[in-house]
Amino acid sequence: MQLSQRKIKVGIFGGSGYGGSELLRILLFHPHVDVVLVTANEHAGKTVAEVHRNLHGLTDLSFVKQPETMDGVLDNVDCVFFALPHGQAMSMVPSVPPQVKLIDLSGDFRLRDQSLFESHYKQPHTAMDAQAGFVYGLTETNREAVRTARLIANPGCFATATLLGLAPLVANGLLAGRVVVDAKTGSSGSGAKAASNTHHPQRMSSFYAYKPFTHQHVPEIEQELTHVGDWTNELIFMTHSLPVARGIFASIYVETKRELSATDLRGVFADFYRDSFFVRLVDGSPDINWVKTTNFCDLGFAVRGKQAVVFSALDNLVKGAAGQAVQNMNLMFGLDEKTGLMLVGTNP
Repeated sequence: MQLSQRKIKVGIFGGSGYGGSELLRILLFHPHVDVVLVTANEHAGKTVAEVHRNLHGLTDLSFVKQPETMDGVLDNVDCVFFALPHGQAMSMVPSVPPQVKLIDLSGDFRLRDQSLFESHYKQPHTAMDAQAGFVYGLTETNREAVRTARLIANPGCFATATLLGLAPLVANGLLAGRVVVDAKTGSSGSGAKAASNTHHPQRMSSFYAYKPFTHQHVPEIEQELTHVGDWTNELIFMTHSLPVARGIFASIYVETKRELSATDLRGVFADFYRDSFFVRLVDGSPDINWVKTTNFCDLGFAVRGKQAVVFSALDNLVKGAAGQAVQNMNLMFGLDEKTGLMLVGTNP
């Protein structure tokens, strides 16, 4: 396809949730994209603006019911995004036409080990044969593979924050001993439908841990770290509910094989991410407000001898989901990965 001649025709399956909403917010204003299909079973027949009021007056698109089969549905689509609950994409991917590029935002195709998937996602995997065709879409560590991929498994939000904070250390063989990740997320990470433990009135004035030692992003993190370098360390990964709507903040505690100054550590990260526009190195601690609604991941550091902590902050719905998916799409279609993603955060 010559992008100079026509736009990328895009479809979004699951456009009514937070991930789908963010895809629409970004893609409707992407200079090389034409969104031609958006599904949402509960809202079929409604306009996008009726469901996502932030898009009022900005699009004439309407939601359609998710088709039971793919026959003819994607004939005029170049790229489809699946922003569906875990477990739904695996039944649909095998019937996606081979000329259509696909980016899955769920966890269905991130893990190469079927037993690990079934253990952490608590459901059988019915399409492991298709998994072999997927490229793990953490752009900053897998950029060249993404460029030539047809199928992308978009990373999880916690996994993105953690991997971006650890990858330079693993790639340079600097880690010794146990790695402890203390990660916190806002309520939007639980999806648009309220549950007893995710409803905002419950979360707005509370703070608690959840899924200790069992979070589904743990095997994803370890799988990708093995790809990045010689990963043999023990990982302790703890997640917490943060009383905000958006954002992930991770404090990553490590021990290094030799003493590093803060300048040394920053130099390691600066070299590793020298071609990664969306990773910003900051002095001291980052702030989730600085990255909210953007595709940036901000990293900061503190060092004491061989002990170091890497602070990682990102928007769970953008760099942790929809923004990263668009970043991958850009590479897959030969565009600058920043296209359509020059989104700026706010101070308060």
